[in-house]
Amino acid sequence: MKNQASFIQELLQSHKEASKCPPPEMVIQFFDDLLGVLFPEFAMDRFEDADEIVQRLDELKKRLRTIFDHNKECVKSGVNGLEEKVFNELPEIRQKLLRDIEAIYMGDPAAQSKGEVIRTYPGFYAIAAYRIAHLLLTHGVNLIPRIISEHAHRQTGVDIHPGAQIGDHFCIDHGTGIVIGETTVIGSNVKIYQGVTLGGLSVKKEDAKKKRHPTINDGVVIYAGATILGGETVIGENSIIGGNVWLTKSVPANSKIYYQAKMTNAEGETDTITFK
Repeated sequence: MKNQASFIQELLQSHKEASKCPPPEMVIQFFDDLLGVLFPEFAMDRFEDADEIVQRLDELKKRLRTIFDHNKECVKSGVNGLEEKVFNELPEIRQKLLRDIEAIYMGDPAAQSKGEVIRTYPGFYAIAAYRIAHLLLTHGVNLIPRIISEHAHRQTGVDIHPGAQIGDHFCIDHGTGIVIGETTVIGSNVKIYQGVTLGGLSVKKEDAKKKRHPTINDGVVIYAGATILGGETVIGENSIIGGNVWLTKSVPANSKIYYQAKMTNAEGETDTITFK
């Protein structure tokens, strides 16, 4: 058993060797404050004029620079003006999120307003975190995108890797238990319900650089509990994947994939009931 002195030295060494990534709280607060500028429904205060918005964006840019400077292992973290490049893409990110809000609002009869979607829907928060994290990742930022996406995962139960590629008008309904892997490709106008897994067939470390997760083409609806696995698995456009379906092979466009349930009683199996 280690004595107290050796234990203290072990802790000291681990602190010296640890990467200098910023504290997660700093990154999370930045993300939430940025979301509050993009969507006032998340903000504590409302802006009264354009100068206030410019000032707030400048402040957030400086905070992002500080986050980059904390993370010396972040690719390109030392590049001057990287925060400017990220903020130049915020108008496009906001437009994408507005289309996602529209998709969620139109896709859920229970939604009373788009403001309700923004304020209360876990799917929107998870998608917003993904889009900001993905933006940072495309600019060569490491680890920080994962802090944002894992925060959203804890908050919403939706796990979207920032490396996934997701098109416009993306709808997550309910959301809890959704997993979207790193190399997943999702087209536009796709709707996913709770408990869906878009995962990999292989868990080997040597396959880390390969496409391990499926491709979901435009217009696909995936119902609750469905599992779709494999980098070569492609779901054709406008297909419907039923609840609890397990897929490891591609399906053509306009497919309807569902399961067959069997009913049993004390005497054994009765007639098969097929749900379509």
